[in-house]
Amino acid sequence: MPLQNLAFQGWFFHGTSFFALAASDCVRRYEPFKNTSSDSEPFVIPNLPGEIKMTRAQLPDFIKDNNENDLTRLLKQSKEAEVRSYGIVVNSFYELETVYADYYRKVLGKKAWHIGPLSLCNRDNEEKHTGERKHPLMSMNLKEIALGLEASGLEFIWVVRKGKDDDDVGKEDWLPEGFEERMEGKGLIIRGWAPQVLILDHSAVGGFVTHCGWNSTLEGIAAGLPMVTWPVSAEQFYNEKLVTQVLKIGVGVGAQKWVRVLGDSVRKEAIEKAVTQIMVGEEAEEMRNRARVLAEQARRTIEKGGSSHSDLNVLIEELSSQS
Repeated sequence: MPLQNLAFQGWFFHGTSFFALAASDCVRRYEPFKNTSSDSEPFVIPNLPGEIKMTRAQLPDFIKDNNENDLTRLLKQSKEAEVRSYGIVVNSFYELETVYADYYRKVLGKKAWHIGPLSLCNRDNEEKHTGERKHPLMSMNLKEIALGLEASGLEFIWVVRKGKDDDDVGKEDWLPEGFEERMEGKGLIIRGWAPQVLILDHSAVGGFVTHCGWNSTLEGIAAGLPMVTWPVSAEQFYNEKLVTQVLKIGVGVGAQKWVRVLGDSVRKEAIEKAVTQIMVGEEAEEMRNRARVLAEQARRTIEKGGSSHSDLNVLIEELSSQS
């Protein structure tokens, strides 16, 4: 039954950030990409706090192309239902994106509750956690990652998720010849699933390469890690802007194009540069210090009296009053 036909107002759980919600709303509302002369020309997102820059190429195709199809109709219906809903629940914490949480509530006029990071509330089950859907990378990109990691000279853990129908990964022709032998004792390749949160929380891990899905991004923040950002699709380019332009705890690998399935091609030199930038030198230490502060705030926010703990209690009271 369509949501508008139900007798009660719905509640939304958003698996993304307040920043992404606010940024996408401003892009949809003001359409700044229509004033650019090319896909690569940057624009500032209007009315969004901070001078956040994006390009048309980084926007989802269903926003910039205005093509009517089943997906765009579904997204439109979902957005309309969200507008009519009683409020939204967000996996985030207030201290992380205060300005954008306030913007969403006050400027957009929506009720919202922040109850995250959820990964910190569920530590007993993390070994069973399968994580969010990961985007496959072309064999060419996998080979560039390998060469970039080797050139950086840094130790690493590299998780490569096998796809059932991914013959290239099955044949492993994505690995440079002799790579594993050269990296013995310096790098570990895990094929298939890996306990991401447990790895990120280990004291030996100093950085994180992520596609900027919100679950993974928030897990990296909760672990206090600087990040190399490699967005592909969905709202990942918005999350990248939060990490690199607002929080300043990450460095982009150079992905410039929103792609529905396979990621934008990136060369080994860019991977080496970004990985080295978050791991070595004064800038890396500054990012790490900022990330540690956020991680401590994340831990405090779910404790009794913390902002997420308090918002969860308020949410429970709201739900009780609606029953």
